[in-house]
Amino acid sequence: MVNPWLAMASGTDPAERTRAVRRAHEAFLTEGAVGPAVRPVVAESWRRSAHARVAQECKAPIDLADGALDAYRADHPLARVMPLFRELLGGIAYDGAHLLAVCDEQGRLLWVEGHAGVRNRAERMNFVAGARWDERHAGTNAPGTALTVDHAVQIFATEHFNRTVQPWTCAAAPVHDPHTGRLLGAVDITGGDHLAAPHSLALVQATARAAEAQLAAERPRAREPRICLTALGRDEAVLVADGRRLRLGRRHSEIMVLLAGHPEGLSGDRLTLELYGPRADDRSPVTLRAELSRLRRLVGPLLGSRPYRLCAPVRTDLGAAADALAAGDVSTALRTYPGPLLPLSEAPGVCRMRQVLEDGLRRAVLSHGDPELLRHWAQTPWGEDDLEVAEALLTALPADAPGRAGPAARVRRLRELYGLPGEAGYPDGGRYADGARYADGGRYARPASRDATSAQRGRA
Repeated sequence: MVNPWLAMASGTDPAERTRAVRRAHEAFLTEGAVGPAVRPVVAESWRRSAHARVAQECKAPIDLADGALDAYRADHPLARVMPLFRELLGGIAYDGAHLLAVCDEQGRLLWVEGHAGVRNRAERMNFVAGARWDERHAGTNAPGTALTVDHAVQIFATEHFNRTVQPWTCAAAPVHDPHTGRLLGAVDITGGDHLAAPHSLALVQATARAAEAQLAAERPRAREPRICLTALGRDEAVLVADGRRLRLGRRHSEIMVLLAGHPEGLSGDRLTLELYGPRADDRSPVTLRAELSRLRRLVGPLLGSRPYRLCAPVRTDLGAAADALAAGDVSTALRTYPGPLLPLSEAPGVCRMRQVLEDGLRRAVLSHGDPELLRHWAQTPWGEDDLEVAEALLTALPADAPGRAGPAARVRRLRELYGLPGEAGYPDGGRYADGARYADGGRYARPASRDATSAQRGRA
């Protein structure tokens, strides 16, 4: 069976493959259909890129620069394994005329190193430290797609959604915190067509696993919770227990999140209500018991009953973000928040937990008033249409700030989108020219057509 994560089968002519995928790419752009020449992982990425309205010829935006970049990456967990990345991939990058790149979980490149000539060429498309290379901003590419699908992947030449990137081929693998299962970022090698060979994918996979092993060794297991649940920004939660990583189905993810959020336990009736809502029918308790039986086969004695509960302490990324927020550490809270809690879940209890955390983070960012925190929130899928945050960012920036034009344009666009008159830049960051306050407790409501794709988007 052909490995679906490899760009080409052995013996494939790269030139012919390039032409076939280019024709399929043009057909997708004009007709919306994906032909058989395109791998499923690439086809899905093209659809996500089109849905995010990625331009056909664009440069990735710069998120971090200068001191902000230096401080952020110095504090990032992957900084501790950069010497390992350089040892395993750095020499190959310099000698093989390609680049070693490492990004965070948001797709921001933290390090880009390698052959000077190749690095100069890459700079023309902003493949540089501080640039945002997730799919939403750069389209299909190895580090961005690896983060989205949480799997190592090669992207070959014309498989890139953005034509500016199509002269390149890359391979990337995600890196996780070995104790919590949380996605930390990805390691990538980028260069010419020669990287479409199987060895490049195997190389980044092995490097990512070596980095995880080093992170595990550097932090004694005794100091870390033995059971961790990761559910922020994911449609399906990941449970790490005694070193075993288990990806849960969507209903099981909801149950585990609810039980982790109620350590005292939940009765069957209460759990049914939290999962199915007040309109639950007579079949719901039976369905719930069946789901709990299947979940118990996966997690064993961790799941208790009478009441339903988790029988051991479970650390969650939701709890880590909430704890940082409660301590007033807004920067850490944002760094540990890759997206909404189980964004596709409609379970009432999960929706309530999701909204409490998102609203708390948003209020903290607005209250803090720091331009970098406001910019971070405004550039996320859940904050890109938030007019109050956009105006607060514009107000926080000095009038002569070189990066002020972008936020100003965003405010104008959002005010036009919401049918509001005039310009922005109000001192209190929340009062319109006519004196009216924002609806919905401070956030101007998004248009219904944008809400599902912006506020509810998460990583699969």
